[in-house]
Amino acid sequence: MDAMKTASVRHVITAACLSLSPANAWANATINAETEAYGWSDSAQGVRQASAAQFGPFRVVAGDRIELNGSVTSRTPAQFGALLRTYPHIRQIDIIDCPGTDDDDANLTLARMIRKAGLATYVPSGGSVRSGGVEIFLAGVRRRADAAAEFAVHSWLDEDGLEPDDFSNDDPVNRAYIAYYREMGMTEEKARAFYALTNSVPHDEALYLKPQDIAAYLPLD
Repeated sequence: MDAMKTASVRHVITAACLSLSPANAWANATINAETEAYGWSDSAQGVRQASAAQFGPFRVVAGDRIELNGSVTSRTPAQFGALLRTYPHIRQIDIIDCPGTDDDDANLTLARMIRKAGLATYVPSGGSVRSGGVEIFLAGVRRRADAAAEFAVHSWLDEDGLEPDDFSNDDPVNRAYIAYYREMGMTEEKARAFYALTNSVPHDEALYLKPQDIAAYLPLD
């Protein structure tokens, strides 16, 4: 069994909710078509071009800012890499709506790319960050969220229908998440507690959190 299941799903599509107040050739061709369609300059025309650029779920909205609106797939890290090469001055990701991912490996790869690039993450009022999207939010070197932003967590589910509790605590598939949270700045205790929180909710349900609930595990700005 792989350390991270590439078909693992962390995607909130749920009817039951809890509350807490607390790169293949085709993909490369697509990326090239996207990046070649837009140039960059300091002119007003250049800004208009930048604001039209779309790279998978990411859209350039300013010279230093992008929006994330959609799910993370196996193609998203390559699309994000193309975006950064084309627009190297990006400094912040505004997460408008991210329901999660259908590829956990790709999701954590993307999150680490965000951290390595030194980008901040921000969830505006009405923004929704769910399931694997929470890992993307945590990747920001600075993390901010409006009080009206929402977050939702639940356990992952692999292609065999297994969830975290079906594996030992020391299984690589579980250790990988603890390691990720530690990389993002959580203490060992907080990392284990946050992972336990996500796993306390079955995959077909969701636990909705407020920004202050997230801040209990990793400080927000």
